[in-house]
Amino acid sequence: MIKEFVNLTDKEVELMFKAPVLVCILIAGADGNIDRKELKEAIAQSQKLHKSSLVSYLKEVSLDFEDKLKVLLQSYPYDATERNTMLIEELGQLNGIWGKIDMDFAAQFYHMLRELAERIAASSGGLWGMKTVTGEEAKLLQLSMISEPSKN
Repeated sequence: MIKEFVNLTDKEVELMFKAPVLVCILIAGADGNIDRKELKEAIAQSQKLHKSSLVSYLKEVSLDFEDKLKVLLQSYPYDATERNTMLIEELGQLNGIWGKIDMDFAAQFYHMLRELAERIAASSGGLWGMKTVTGEEAKLLQLSMISEPSKN
């Protein structure tokens, strides 16, 4: 158990562990097409992100990340609009968690999600697949459904 999660309900802990996967699905599927480059980038980034107070959390999240991603992806609608609506609503629930966890941890967690979104968006598309963000991805890239913890 991650020590910062001690005051959270089981459902809130589950959301904290799902959040990076949800961001990956949201950004990769923003244009209605989740391609292999985006999935590979999501998996690779789950193992590369290192934030000082998130080390134990990230270590746990990166274990079997690919399996988690595939399982969760299957549990959401195929239609991008319907799927994105559900993902946005679910990610928005993080706002209610910020006050229950250490503010430094919450801030680093938030910035990790934003960084992950940017890396996923840049992983596919553009001229010869050269790291261009699509219009659909750009609309979601700021993860506006999640408030910055320090501003909550």
